[in-house]
Amino acid sequence: MRTPRFTSGDPLACVRNLGILAHVDAGKTTVTERILYLTGATHKRGEVHDGTTVTDFDPQERDRGITIFAAAVSCVWDGHRINLIDTPGHVDFSDEVERSLRVLDGAVAVFDAVAGVEPQSEAVWRQADRHAVPRIAFVNKMDRAGADLDAAARSIRERLKAVPLVVQLPVGQEDAFTGVVDLLHMRASTWSAGCDVRTQGPVPDALREEAERRRRLLEEEVAGLHPGALEEFCARGTVSGETLAGALRDLTLSGEAVVVLCGAAYRDCGVEPLLEAVVAYLPSPLDVPPVRGAWDGAVQERAADPAVPFAGLVFKVNSTATGRLTYVRVYAGTLRKGDVVLDAGAHRTERIGRILRVQADRHAETDRAAAGDIVAVVGLKAAGSGATLCAPAAPLLLEAPAAADPVVSVAVEARRRGDVDRLAAALARLVEEDPSLVVRADPETGQTVLSGLGELHLEVAVEKIRRSHGLEVGVGRPQVAYRETVVRGVSGLVYRHVKQDGGAGQFAHVVLDVEPLEQDAAAGGFVFASTVTGGRVPREYVRAVEAGCRDALAEGPLGGHPVTGLRVTLTDGATHPKDSSELAFRAAGRFGLREALRTGVMALLEPVAEVTVTVPDDAVGTVLGDLAARRGRVTGQAARSGTAVVTATVPLAELFGYATRLRGRTRGRGTFTTRAAGYAPAPGGTPSP
Repeated sequence: MRTPRFTSGDPLACVRNLGILAHVDAGKTTVTERILYLTGATHKRGEVHDGTTVTDFDPQERDRGITIFAAAVSCVWDGHRINLIDTPGHVDFSDEVERSLRVLDGAVAVFDAVAGVEPQSEAVWRQADRHAVPRIAFVNKMDRAGADLDAAARSIRERLKAVPLVVQLPVGQEDAFTGVVDLLHMRASTWSAGCDVRTQGPVPDALREEAERRRRLLEEEVAGLHPGALEEFCARGTVSGETLAGALRDLTLSGEAVVVLCGAAYRDCGVEPLLEAVVAYLPSPLDVPPVRGAWDGAVQERAADPAVPFAGLVFKVNSTATGRLTYVRVYAGTLRKGDVVLDAGAHRTERIGRILRVQADRHAETDRAAAGDIVAVVGLKAAGSGATLCAPAAPLLLEAPAAADPVVSVAVEARRRGDVDRLAAALARLVEEDPSLVVRADPETGQTVLSGLGELHLEVAVEKIRRSHGLEVGVGRPQVAYRETVVRGVSGLVYRHVKQDGGAGQFAHVVLDVEPLEQDAAAGGFVFASTVTGGRVPREYVRAVEAGCRDALAEGPLGGHPVTGLRVTLTDGATHPKDSSELAFRAAGRFGLREALRTGVMALLEPVAEVTVTVPDDAVGTVLGDLAARRGRVTGQAARSGTAVVTATVPLAELFGYATRLRGRTRGRGTFTTRAAGYAPAPGGTPSP
């Protein structure tokens, strides 16, 4: 085990802020635990199946054996401080991944060596693409039967449209896997059974020819992507290890390629080379562009420098027995205990009570946090997830991570009448901690409705209320969140908003065109445009019309569901010299669009999911019949090591209780995973005039 050489005075170049991303059960948390153990951050290996992991510390995570909440930890490797966030792999907790990626500089994507790219690993990869987060890939579980590094790399190329650059050759296969050959330096690393000590030496004779062949292929592929490597390759006919390493770092930072490593984390194989790759290829805070924000209509940049004015982003809030913890990524400047900071979005100042270095559920107090740090602070009363904290004298508003729209709802109620207020407070705290949860009152039944990203998401939320707050809660049957969309719009709809009831009046005249968006309605969205000329509607009133139209999207004419997938164009309008105002035009936009939606032709949409079912070969027919009965549309089928993998698109409403049904029909041998696949027309929701 290495002795940490990091001190607080080390420069930002020696900091790595990274996340661990993966499909559920790819071994992401085990990789994290081995990193903590090998770096000396822990003195015992944590195991998921034993409930002894550092990052999966919540009782529900240990009971269920999955990561639910993103957990931050820190460790030291070869003089570099690594701030690491272990993220959930289940689709229902993808919002935790989104908020984590917003504040990370790099990521390690973990793949199962047998399954390769799976549905949720594809989803988190796309999330990382949106945030332009550089990644390296770690193909885990190389000791499993059917493990295939080359097949996993092909799936990265085919499904993720990325360029995988495999820099290792496995030593041994499946149960006989004992190590890797480093193709850059042409040396082997092996690990003996039950021992975490790495033995390094020359490439085994049996693998030398294959290693040289793969090294040549790596040189050729890198030369085709990197000008410096190409120049050396053309001049010398080869590329040195030093040049390869520099080229791989450049390609990783630019996102043009992905370095691929392999190992078996559970057996301690391959983790040290992974840490070396993190240090060598992933960016420090100095390697990413300066953070950009806006204030007073001007875009500003702030560099990762402890000496500039402070700027940070809140990405997580957690209520604990010791108080309200607010997790902050410090992008610029220095934050000190006792500082007054500005919540830029709320235009409110708050004082920093304490600053904590985070090690999952354990904390160590510190007096300051500088650019590049990820810390928790105590003392903020109102700043929520997505809030920008900055120096009051140098305000800056950063882009907040977008919360996903909920797709499943349940009615919740306190079983004891005296607990109604306590339940309301518990729900408010839940929403504060997890912005992807939404609480509302049903206007027809008066029930309290909790909405989230899936059945498991809501189960975890309700169980947290029971455990953390000691409440007995009744839960209704899950219901999916429908949407409404425009099938055929209207053109030239005229709406006049005139109100005269004493005092200042209200006048607004708008003409609207409403049409479906060109893309598939399942992609959602709303586009507003104005073609008004001659100043007939002033610019500030145009913005008010857009705001009113967005207000109208909250409830559609079919069933009061949110409206999506439409374009609204303001084509004309008129004002009154005294009675026109932004308030009047906002009302005109809201009521005008509502009238247009009632006049046009609408359709009901329901959420659908891509389901991947893995079953024994003899159960395929049963599973296909069951999917058809659930209105599923099979999109793919493949064989894999004596099992069949069926991919289908299924309405989310039909998946409630599917886990129990699948286990019953396959005698406990079938498994499935899902990922959100947007919306599709619902039966019975055919266009109506």
